[in-house]
Amino acid sequence: MNHEHFMQLALREAEQAFSEDEVPIGAVVVMNERVIARGHNMTEKLGDPTAHAELIALTAAFNALGSKYLPEATLYVTIEPCAMCAGALYWSQIGQVVFGAPDDKSSYRRNQPGRSPFHPRTVLIGGILADDCVQLMKDFFKNKRT
Repeated sequence: MNHEHFMQLALREAEQAFSEDEVPIGAVVVMNERVIARGHNMTEKLGDPTAHAELIALTAAFNALGSKYLPEATLYVTIEPCAMCAGALYWSQIGQVVFGAPDDKSSYRRNQPGRSPFHPRTVLIGGILADDCVQLMKDFFKNKRT
């Protein structure tokens, strides 16, 4: 399995968010080449501005493993994490974060330029299926404007 395979699964979660009229961001948590948790944005459905895809997936992973740390896990998320999600990822001590497209408006980089908010051992990889991730966001917001 490779990064593209798991990002495709995160994209499916994002498509689910899109179908629920949520901002289409999806995430999956993987350990040992197996998906242990999934999530997509649910802020509208739950009436909770913190119900981001990353946090939904992290909570499911913590529950699945019975642990609050994920040093052996990888989070795949379609859009670069925001500062709130980056903070949660820091505390989870996740081993790797793989994102699709950068988010120049709302990413953690906006609040902390030049400094990584992730745990020192967390590996960050970006740009996996970025065009597909961006297109889904563009389609969502285009529909909102029409």
